[in-house]
Amino acid sequence: MHMEPGMFEWVGPDVQAGQPMDCPPISEGRAAFKRLRENKLAMVCLIFLALMVFLSVVCPMISGYSMSEQHQDHGLMPMGYTHTETVDGKTVRHTHLWGTDKFGRDLFTRVWMGARISLFIALAAAAINLVLGALYGGVAGYCGGKVDQGMMRLLEIVGGIPYMMVAILLLTVMSPGIGAIVLAYAATGWMSMARLVRGQVLRLKESEYVLAARAMGARGKWILFRHLLPNCLPVMLVNMTLTIPDAIFAEAFLSYLGLGVPIPMASWGTLLSDGAAYFRTSPHLLFLPALLMVLTMLALNLLGDALGEVLDPRMKG
Repeated sequence: MHMEPGMFEWVGPDVQAGQPMDCPPISEGRAAFKRLRENKLAMVCLIFLALMVFLSVVCPMISGYSMSEQHQDHGLMPMGYTHTETVDGKTVRHTHLWGTDKFGRDLFTRVWMGARISLFIALAAAAINLVLGALYGGVAGYCGGKVDQGMMRLLEIVGGIPYMMVAILLLTVMSPGIGAIVLAYAATGWMSMARLVRGQVLRLKESEYVLAARAMGARGKWILFRHLLPNCLPVMLVNMTLTIPDAIFAEAFLSYLGLGVPIPMASWGTLLSDGAAYFRTSPHLLFLPALLMVLTMLALNLLGDALGEVLDPRMKG
């Protein structure tokens, strides 16, 4: 049957038959935040971590003691210990909420300063791993071919060297300090992020929106930084959250070996090393920093698992 244009009539949209929206549209970020708020365990972990950061900043400021202030005659005292001394003809009362270490330094101040240093090292190392791993893995995955093979072979060669060997060599060559520990961990810690990002980019670079960007004349740099890496961000954030506990443990282990922050600075690792020698007589020297470190690492791991579910694009808000 031959059809002519006059046989059809434009009736326009049927407004009455349209389905009204029950709720306004919601962005993916708001939907993910909504799912995060509904996850009670994730919110507890997030609040705990925020409280840890807040206390590590505030507690040393209000304790009334410095990290290196010593009271030689009042070492290894129990929690709640109080003593007085005369300064310029005035009697000064000193209260040590968590006791003192072997040199009479206030343990409350040192534990929270140690938390500040350990968290800073872990966050800085994780941020460097995120940047280096995203760039290296993104370039390797997008370029593909011989470039990808060469970059991955180099990654395997460097990754074959044990991390602790690299860290110990760097720390023995460099002057001890926070920067040296961050660099020592970041020297090899970014490799797992690079492999993860490369796999995601290999999967995403054949997607329709990438093909459309190429057809419109977009360059590889624009596609990588505008389309591919932003779509890898949820996976990268989850991996970063799970990397921070590893960085905390690595810093604690290096400090336990005596390769950590220099004296009189303290981190959780140096506090554990000092407290282990007096575990039988003063167990709180080891128990308090160990408890905070374990709770922080547990909260980060649980938060990472929760973010893996919250940021999953297959989940509905």
